[in-house]
Amino acid sequence: MDLFNKETNDPKNLRITHINIQNWRNFRKIDTELQQRVFLVGPNASGKSNFLDIFRFLNDIVSVGGGFQEALRKRGGLPGIRALSARQYPDVIIKFSLGTDEQPNIWSYELRFKQDKFKQPTITKERITHRGKEILDRPKTEDIEDPARLNYTYLEQVNVNKEFREISEFLKFIRYLHIVPQLVREPDRSVGKKNDPYGGDFLDQIISTPKKTQDARLRRIGKALSVAVPQLKEIKMERDEKGKAHLIGRYEHWRKSGAWQKEDQFSDGTLRLLGLLWALLDGDGPLLLEEPELSLHPEVIRHIPEMFAKIQIKSHRQIIVSTHSPDILKDEGIGLTEVLLLKPSPEGTKVVSLNKIKDAEVLLKHGVSLAEFVIPHTMPANSLQLTLFSN
Repeated sequence: MDLFNKETNDPKNLRITHINIQNWRNFRKIDTELQQRVFLVGPNASGKSNFLDIFRFLNDIVSVGGGFQEALRKRGGLPGIRALSARQYPDVIIKFSLGTDEQPNIWSYELRFKQDKFKQPTITKERITHRGKEILDRPKTEDIEDPARLNYTYLEQVNVNKEFREISEFLKFIRYLHIVPQLVREPDRSVGKKNDPYGGDFLDQIISTPKKTQDARLRRIGKALSVAVPQLKEIKMERDEKGKAHLIGRYEHWRKSGAWQKEDQFSDGTLRLLGLLWALLDGDGPLLLEEPELSLHPEVIRHIPEMFAKIQIKSHRQIIVSTHSPDILKDEGIGLTEVLLLKPSPEGTKVVSLNKIKDAEVLLKHGVSLAEFVIPHTMPANSLQLTLFSN
């Protein structure tokens, strides 16, 4: 089945073009467009991870073994996600559009939910339109007659979502990645987990890929890694006598044949970069990345946006990345509409596209770099007081 709308001129361009969120964790309200590439920047604890979790939540609703109730349970129930600043507005609201540059609103989906009088999460509204035509609007009469039906979205139910299954299929292919090198080195910590976004089964994911595809990707990744790690000349996968997957790399050595090392001897930066490169090649759905600059050299970091852009020429996949790195933001190819600035306030974090900030375009035209403009907005107001710690 084609995941994407066959009516579009370029179906692989389909992406999340707009989101409208209310009462989600840090955020009282978000209302913003999303580009093919999105860079989330903001101070610590401003909500960058919580912003990414909106899309992970949608993915959990439609995933096998998931569903609306399970997605909430994983997050501590409704109290775990409802914004503290919500006050008199009890509903959590998630609205998004799927489309292309030319047709940004091919599909729209809206989900509202709150706690019922028994403090159980219940759906108060689920609405879907296709090219402006309403396809679904709940609650229906049967929902009112049997309120237990409102414990589940139509989006997750294959017996009722045929007419708008494209949305479910699209959301299934959202991928979040934040490799923790120690989990790659010690996968026994994550036994039983599948598609662990932190890397617990990362090597199993690689080795279970069809051999031809696996080899082609590893050759391509190996060439890129050799730029960042010049001593690394080759990487491949193998299984040990117990069947456990291992990543091995051949490092340039005084011996002619070099020295082979397993993943437990790879640096944090090498494992993180390898994970990033694999994720970029693995799939077409939206990719969510959290601080990909961690453990990497500044000269490698500054090429990350360009790497995203080149991948998107072929795959057209949407990439949403959180970052603190001025080196990433030094890329002159990043547009103002691609940067979302998260600004904490007593009424919740506000999300502002950089093109909506006064004087941003003028300053950039007069030689101020994107990093020089953005990073001061992400710094704690009293960060210099940390130097008083030892006094």
